[in-house]
Amino acid sequence: MKRIGLISDTHGYLDEAVFKYFADCDEIWHAGDFGAGVAEPLAAFKPLRGVYGNIDGKTIRAEFPEHLRFNCEGVDVWMTHIGGYPNRYASQVKEEIYTKPPKLFICGHSHILKVVFDEKIKCLHINSGAAGKSGWHKVRTLIRFCISEEKIHTLEVIELGNR
Repeated sequence: MKRIGLISDTHGYLDEAVFKYFADCDEIWHAGDFGAGVAEPLAAFKPLRGVYGNIDGKTIRAEFPEHLRFNCEGVDVWMTHIGGYPNRYASQVKEEIYTKPPKLFICGHSHILKVVFDEKIKCLHINSGAAGKSGWHKVRTLIRFCISEEKIHTLEVIELGNR
């Protein structure tokens, strides 16, 4: 079993509470828009997987890809920053998501917390909202969940407080 801490859209702001909420996690996944000074402390704390976002500069882009597709505990995971939503996927992922759908699709960008099962392609879509202070969201959020035996379970939404 893997316990995952999911974060996105930090925009250079990393709340110290993240370390408390992700203390029992095995890995941290960041769905883009890290901003400066976020990747290093997260990677020093736990194994970090991530993708770059539209605000990330060349340092983050050199370390993290635009799309990351991998297997975790038997679950095909695809993470990208700009992914859209079920029935409204972004043009850069649309063809592949319908022809070779993952079991778990993670994105960021919108700052809108959303967990939706796409019945059409049998895929769980997760956007953890935004954990940073930049943007139009009102509440900063994270998600924790577990993956084991090809199942995604024990999903929790964590509110960090107002932006």
